[in-house]
Amino acid sequence: MAITEIKEYAHLSAADVEALGRELDAIRGDITEQRGERDAAYIRRTIAFQRILDAVSRLVIVGSRTKAGWLLGTAGLAVAKSIENMEVGHNVCHGQWDWMNDPEIHSSTWEWDMAGVSAQWRYSHNYRHHVFTNVLDMDDDIGFGVMRVTRDQTWQPRFLLQPLQNLFLAATFEWGIALHGMYAERDRMPTQEQKTAQTRAMIGKLARQAGKDYLLFPALSGRRWRRTMAANASANVLRNIWAYLVIFCGHFPDGAEKFTPEVMEHETKPEWYLRQMLGTANFDAGPLLAFMSGNLCYQIEHHLFPDLPSNRYAEIAERVRALCDKYDLPYTTGSLTHQYLLTLRTIHKLALPDRFLTATSDDAPETASERRFDKDIAATTSDTGSAATRRGLRTALKNRALRRRIETIAALRH
Repeated sequence: MAITEIKEYAHLSAADVEALGRELDAIRGDITEQRGERDAAYIRRTIAFQRILDAVSRLVIVGSRTKAGWLLGTAGLAVAKSIENMEVGHNVCHGQWDWMNDPEIHSSTWEWDMAGVSAQWRYSHNYRHHVFTNVLDMDDDIGFGVMRVTRDQTWQPRFLLQPLQNLFLAATFEWGIALHGMYAERDRMPTQEQKTAQTRAMIGKLARQAGKDYLLFPALSGRRWRRTMAANASANVLRNIWAYLVIFCGHFPDGAEKFTPEVMEHETKPEWYLRQMLGTANFDAGPLLAFMSGNLCYQIEHHLFPDLPSNRYAEIAERVRALCDKYDLPYTTGSLTHQYLLTLRTIHKLALPDRFLTATSDDAPETASERRFDKDIAATTSDTGSAATRRGLRTALKNRALRRRIETIAALRH
């Protein structure tokens, strides 16, 4: 089952958690005080670059007469769409640039170039997901309501198709996010009239997006309309797959833990910080990959400080990683390939009923609770007379892995 006692799982005392919270508050305070013209210039340059790349790519698609030219233009358009979606749209809608008081770069006015309505996404993502991160029955992003990514989700026969559904979701990710945001917004509306209005808003946005990509731009291309339509469709699919890959690698690899609703009872700000650190995962990236992912390779830092400018996440990550070392907490990261393979393993494995799985529901790579350490606590107490020798979660996980290897070797010898 998911984690219920977060301090117990993290092997931290209440005083430790409070101290961790103060240090994270200090990071927030420092970055908030430092942000200024350098950050404003960064987002303005990014928007300008994205728009120029979009325009140039479309001209190459229409103007070139070779297959290589079409491929180059389509690739450029896919990159432009990815930048707009992740480094610009996602982060602007989080309010990361609201402090600039620029009405054109503000979370309340930005409408991104994808199927979903920004306002609907802001509720489902900024509130439902970021406030209740990985809390069962509260965070709708746990499998997005269609995927089984933890054993806490009851198996149903439809999950047998999950591996195929995963491929379909990757290719149509923007449409899935649009529906996800619309349903979240409808659920909080008190009247049927308001619910219907939300549905109409999403349909209107879908129509505008489809009209732009598959009617307007092809029409402007004249006799070469098929070339433009194919490029737009291809760029959209490539952008969808990339966004899917980045998002899934930040939320579903091993180490991105899930929590029961009980953790929300009387949760303090430091405990919220701790839940974000345990419930998310990073992937290793240099400057270019970080930029192309919207700096969501720093998913841990993003969840700790979702409204701080994304160009600051690299420097924030150094300080967060130092805190993980100080408090003996895991800093969950790995290569993009590694993190996705772990995610893919979970998706394929949990397509099966629990009776075909080997690990327990408290001690599986994708599903864990504080009870995974029960045997280790008993053994430590038996060996030393006290459990005081246990340190933080990172050491506890290492000791548990070592103990399991010793038990396996002993069993093989007998």
